[in-house]
Amino acid sequence: MNKHQQFASDNYAGICPEAWESLAQANQHHALPYGEDEWTRRAADAFRKLFATDCEVFFVFNGTAANSLALASLCQPYHSIICSAHAHVETDECGAPEFFSNGAKLLVAPTAGEKLTPQAVRSLATSRSDIHFPKPRVVTITQPTETGQVYTIEEIKALSAVCRELGLKLHMDGARFANACASLGCEAADISWRAGVDVLCFGGTKNGMAVSEAVIYFDTSLAGDFDFRCKQAGQLASKMRFLAAPWVGLLDSGAWLNNARHGNLCAQRLYDQVAGLDGVSVTFPVESNGVFLALPEAVQEGLRDAGWRFYTFIGGAARFMFAWDTDPALVDELASDIIRLSRAHQSA
Repeated sequence: MNKHQQFASDNYAGICPEAWESLAQANQHHALPYGEDEWTRRAADAFRKLFATDCEVFFVFNGTAANSLALASLCQPYHSIICSAHAHVETDECGAPEFFSNGAKLLVAPTAGEKLTPQAVRSLATSRSDIHFPKPRVVTITQPTETGQVYTIEEIKALSAVCRELGLKLHMDGARFANACASLGCEAADISWRAGVDVLCFGGTKNGMAVSEAVIYFDTSLAGDFDFRCKQAGQLASKMRFLAAPWVGLLDSGAWLNNARHGNLCAQRLYDQVAGLDGVSVTFPVESNGVFLALPEAVQEGLRDAGWRFYTFIGGAARFMFAWDTDPALVDELASDIIRLSRAHQSA
């Protein structure tokens, strides 16, 4: 049985109307290439308005490029990048940060939970200072984490404080940054530059766009020659307006936040129906647009037989992700199938 929507990933969703309309408008006339067009200027200015600060803004095709090129711009090849063991750059970038930095090493900090802590950063950054060890230079955090947990304003400020003390830069992988803002009910600036983030990779693909991530330098002194990095890495779009224009639609309309709120609410909707169900456990707090469920293998197979797709790549739990266009009725259908199969398994 095929479902017209699936919750294995928020990448499954299409383009939201606001992004689509801006894309169509950008397609009506010729425009200067390589970011010299009006749409790219408008998108960059929209980010400056959103964050209420001056910043340098660059657009690339995908999150791997955004994270890897941003981190490379903060490092020399003999530097190291401190991250959580569950950070996206560690688990899902195929070594791209090391590749584009020409050798900078990811230093994985052991943590009790999914989030990186100031104590873990300090311990790793001060563990060695001899010339035989890659010198710590950057701390990177994933917001929200790979398991959907959100760093609070206070947690980011605490990480920033230890970074400043130790001479480190703070990078944020914000593939679902909008979901974090919606979860915390805060201004975008509150969990970025006001909290001490130097560079943010703001995700558009998971927020209702076809492609495009924004690399935003709040410390503009760090942005030197980043455009050359983009060109060398094959990330400088000749028709840049088609990467930039959808951002104008998202940011000017407020859809970036509304889309994220909807995804978060749908995750909460599933959680509310299955939490406490015998034989089912929620493995991580539901703080953004994802729900992780530990399900018996028979229940997982039953869900697949019913037509549902999902991943189990983090600790074996079934991951369900919700997007801007998620149909709440289908969330209820999924919940109903989980309840039915779980009860049948319990009574077997």
